[in-house]
Amino acid sequence: LTGTSREQRAFQYLLAHAIPGDPHHILQTFDQWCYHCEHLSCLGPDKGEWRIVERVLLDRAPLRVLELGTYCGYGTVLLAQGLPPGARLYTIEEDPRHAAVAEKVIRLAGFSEQTVELIVGPSEEVIPRLREKHGLMNANLVFMDHRKHRYLRDLQLLESHQLLAEGAIILADNILFPGAPHFLQYAKTCGKYHCKVHRTSLEY
Repeated sequence: LTGTSREQRAFQYLLAHAIPGDPHHILQTFDQWCYHCEHLSCLGPDKGEWRIVERVLLDRAPLRVLELGTYCGYGTVLLAQGLPPGARLYTIEEDPRHAAVAEKVIRLAGFSEQTVELIVGPSEEVIPRLREKHGLMNANLVFMDHRKHRYLRDLQLLESHQLLAEGAIILADNILFPGAPHFLQYAKTCGKYHCKVHRTSLEY
């Protein structure tokens, strides 16, 4: 009835209740909205903030991170707040309406374009230009949280364009439900990766 999207309404809630420049509080406020107002397909605190993503960031301290599927910026803020000094995060969102919200969320959390670069466009078009147009030589960590049927295609695109650093980690969300079976089969059988499936709850 308001003529605004759920994502825009969530951002208005952030503006009213979150502390600008405080990524942790931005995420907590997002969680409050999703628990008590409207559901958004964000990572949520159970499988994101306190668990897998933060543990990988702490253990590996990646300097170059690529996120596929920005949505409204929750995962981006989570990743960015765990980056070591001098690191850079590239995040790709296909939907320009979601990207417009995400851009405001990322900047509200206090991250500049030097730390987080948001790229709008289909991943299959953006990935081949990451090196020449955006300066990403290779990624130490790739976080996949976009359309599940694109996981395998985009992983193979990253391989073919040599955008994965030696020892890179690929962290893929929701591979069991709604599921990315072809991606999972490839990762387990191609001989290039050591695989581990983390059992988690759905968001919120």
